[in-house]
Amino acid sequence: MHTVAVLVLDHVVAFDMAAPIEVFGRTRLPDGRRPYRVRVCAPTPEVAAEPFALRAPWGLEALADADTIIVPGCAEQAPPPPDEVLDALRAAAAAGTRIASVCVGAFILAAAGLLDGLRATTHWVAADELARRFPRVDVQPDVLYVDNGQILTSAGAAAGLDLCLHMVRRDLGSAVAADAARMSVMPLEREGGQAQFIVHERPPVPQGSALQPVLAWIEDNLGRDLTLDAMAQRSGMSGRTFSRRFREQMGTTPLQWVLRARVRRAQYLLENSDHPVERIAHQAGFGSPTAFRERFRRVVGTTPQAYRAAFHGRAADAQRTS
Repeated sequence: MHTVAVLVLDHVVAFDMAAPIEVFGRTRLPDGRRPYRVRVCAPTPEVAAEPFALRAPWGLEALADADTIIVPGCAEQAPPPPDEVLDALRAAAAAGTRIASVCVGAFILAAAGLLDGLRATTHWVAADELARRFPRVDVQPDVLYVDNGQILTSAGAAAGLDLCLHMVRRDLGSAVAADAARMSVMPLEREGGQAQFIVHERPPVPQGSALQPVLAWIEDNLGRDLTLDAMAQRSGMSGRTFSRRFREQMGTTPLQWVLRARVRRAQYLLENSDHPVERIAHQAGFGSPTAFRERFRRVVGTTPQAYRAAFHGRAADAQRTS
C-alpha cells in the first residue's frame, strides 16, 4: 500500500489540506481495495488550521516512511516553517520520496531548496512573491500544476485536486483515476498546462495623475479605434510625451493598457450576458472575432468559450446566495 503523508503546519488552509485527503482517501482499485494509506502529520500534536484547531495523529517521523508527501498552503499570518520541517523535507527528497505542494505550499518547498532550478507554480496572486523571494525557482504563474517527476506543485486549492488526480493516474492508470475523479465530482480531463483563470484588475492610477481624464475616456470608448495618436491628442500631449508619462505612471504602454481594459470588458460580458462571442468582440473593441479569440487567450490563458463555461452567471449566483 502506498503511504501519502499530508504535512500540516500552523495556520494550514483547510481546503488545501482536504484536497489530497479527499482524492487519495477515496481512490479504490477495481476489486475495491484501497491503494493509498493517508496520514496527517505535523511537527506538533496540535496545529491551528483555518478556521479550527487540528490534532495530527502522526509526527514528522511519518515523513520518512511515506511514499508521497503533500504540503498544503498556510495562511499569510503563518510563521516561517520550522527548521526541523525543512530538514525532514530535504531528507525525504534525498531518499527519493515524491513531494508535492498545494497552492502556497510551494513556498515551503522553496524554503527547503527543493524547487531550485525547477519549474513550479502557485496561486497566481502569490506567483510574483514566490519569484521575488526565491529567484532560483522558475515560476510558472499561468498553469494548474507542474510535474517535475519527483517534485510537483499546484496552483489554487482546486488545482490541488487536479494534481492529486494526475498522481493517481500516473500511479494506477486512467481508469482508476477516472473513478477517483467521479467520487470527488471532478473532471479528469483538465491538464496541467491549462491556464489558471486570472482576472486582470485595473492597474491603480496615481492620485492626482493628469492621466485620469484620458483613462476614463478610454474606458468609455473601448469600441473605438484607440490609436496612440488619438489617446495622445485627447490628453493634450505629444505622442512621445504621452507614451513616456503613461509608462512612468502606469508601468505599461498605452496600447497594452487598452488591451487589458478590453479583456476586462470582455470578461464582464462573458460572465453577465448571453451575447454571442461575435457581438462581445465588437463591444469590447477587438475588431473581429478572430482577433478577440487570439488576444483573449493570450492574456487570460483560455478561450472566451471556456471562460464563459466556467464563470457565466457567477455574479447573479453570488447575489442569490448572499
